[in-house]
Amino acid sequence: MGVMRIGHASLKVMDMDAAVRHYENVLGLKTTMKDKAGNVYLKCWDEWDKYSLILTPSDQAGLNHVAYKVEKDADLDALQKSVEAWGVKTTMLPEGTLPSTGRMLQFNLPSGHEMRLYAMKEYVGTDVGTTNPDPWPDGLKGAGAHWLDHLLLMCEMNPEAGINTVADNTRFMTEALDFFLTEQVLVGPDGNMQAATWMSRTTTPHDIAFVGGPRSGLHHIAFFLDSWHDVLKAADVMAKNKVRIDVAPTRHGITRGETIYFFDPSGNRNETFAGLGYLAQRDRPVTTWTEDMLGSGIFYHTGDLVASFTDVYT
Repeated sequence: MGVMRIGHASLKVMDMDAAVRHYENVLGLKTTMKDKAGNVYLKCWDEWDKYSLILTPSDQAGLNHVAYKVEKDADLDALQKSVEAWGVKTTMLPEGTLPSTGRMLQFNLPSGHEMRLYAMKEYVGTDVGTTNPDPWPDGLKGAGAHWLDHLLLMCEMNPEAGINTVADNTRFMTEALDFFLTEQVLVGPDGNMQAATWMSRTTTPHDIAFVGGPRSGLHHIAFFLDSWHDVLKAADVMAKNKVRIDVAPTRHGITRGETIYFFDPSGNRNETFAGLGYLAQRDRPVTTWTEDMLGSGIFYHTGDLVASFTDVYT
């Protein structure tokens, strides 16, 4: 019952043709449809619903909304009551608001980010099918990303003014949507202020993450790869396509993920992410990183923070 997994992300892009080339040729997604408004819908080869990424034309980069899929349509009504009881206003968008998608529960997180929940999206199947499937399909492009894995959202944090939407979002996701906390960064003179959190509804280390910053925005959307070897191959693909890489292949201490960070042509940060990290369970103790070890938490090999990683986002 309730939220199952991430469903899609809707991104603003400034050059649609360049964006489509990037997500098709670098990450390996396929375009599944376009609508009359000029929006483009794409999916990864190992996803079975019609799309996991929406690109919308805009004069600036950034996130329109992130959507999570719930198990049953009736869950939307139950979750609407839970969200509104928390004090957050909701709107129930009718079926067809997005193509091939049922009704959606729309609301804003305490940080201001728009989130939607839905139960139905047209099933199209994976590229290898469900009967005697091969481990991967022929004709993969670029990095060959399996699926949209998670988002990291930047959340306004100003302790002097008493603002910490990282902590607010974390409480909301726990109490209203039944996510659970897997990892956190605690800072401040008493070491008890949540500056970053990673949360899950599945068994992966994070289905969404929140990090404090001067303003709310999108830090990155992440796509899953099989292995460290695939992460290195993805870096080769990016170099061949002259993609702007933010952080070269490395490992996180937080989530233990193997990673590359890079930008799409509009400046939206992407990540290719490999490694299970660990099995996330509700009874697993929350992993805590202290302020003095934050560098190792983000970039385990060097322990050094990269300025662009925390300062640049859309």
